[in-house]
Amino acid sequence: MRAVGFFEFGGPEVLQVIDLPETHAEAGQVRIRVNAATVNPTDTSLRKGTRAESLRNIPPPYVPGMDVAGVIDEIGPGTATDLAVGDKVMAMVVNSGSHGGYRESIVLPADCVVAAPSVVTLIEAATLPMNGLTARQSLDQLALRPGQTLAVTGAAGCYGGYVIQLAKSDGLRVIADASGADQELVRSMGADIVVPRGDDIAAQIRKVAPEGVDGLADGSFQSGLAVAAVRDGGGFVSVRSWSGNERGITFHKTSVRDYNHRADLLNRLRQQVEVGQISLRVAAIFPADKAVEAHRRLEAKGTRGRLVIVF
Repeated sequence: MRAVGFFEFGGPEVLQVIDLPETHAEAGQVRIRVNAATVNPTDTSLRKGTRAESLRNIPPPYVPGMDVAGVIDEIGPGTATDLAVGDKVMAMVVNSGSHGGYRESIVLPADCVVAAPSVVTLIEAATLPMNGLTARQSLDQLALRPGQTLAVTGAAGCYGGYVIQLAKSDGLRVIADASGADQELVRSMGADIVVPRGDDIAAQIRKVAPEGVDGLADGSFQSGLAVAAVRDGGGFVSVRSWSGNERGITFHKTSVRDYNHRADLLNRLRQQVEVGQISLRVAAIFPADKAVEAHRRLEAKGTRGRLVIVF
């Protein structure tokens, strides 16, 4: 079975097509014939060695990838699931060692796998699970009420875009940042107000929300530059573990691995795609033997939408 992985940490050039033993679904599991795996910043961080310490006792090869879409080709004995062999599905992967999404076939717990949205391709569906669940978790942590105001930094990115769309479906007012080139994109995702991005982000948000926003989802890691936009007693959520201690603000850390078995939430995201509340953006498609180019393009920055590896 082909996979894309690496044996040592480094630049994109360490990625290579490798051969792995075929795996089979056991009780409580399904096997997916992977058609598409999305390239995320978590993948490039893994490749560079950011998580090297956690892999100290796990031998290479290491296979990145936290998003997959494909077709079920095996269901473990006695597995309770509404899915069937031949169904088109998507899933988030909590990768470890060679267990990552960049592979032709992957075995996952049945409660991590849901039907792919019927209105999109499998390539598009592969862009939803990890980023969509991350955005959902951030909003769940902030727990804002309909009518309250949320600010989003990094709004043109995948996480930021999903936060905007999910926030609007939750009934929130959204203030989002964008460069001049991205303003129309961010508006198209539903932001009520778009402000210029930059180091003065807090001041820009306060211009349109003088009393401060009720919550802020920090998709561009502005951290201390952005927190002043939040009202006293509001909420701040980060995917980079940043937190402060000021003005009664509650700081949250989003860790999507905690939502690994939340097929209920992933299924809700599927439904929201099907009714048009969430749009999926694919920037480019790469065959497995061009994964190096996919990583290089992502690290060059400026990509709008996701890069997808296909098998």
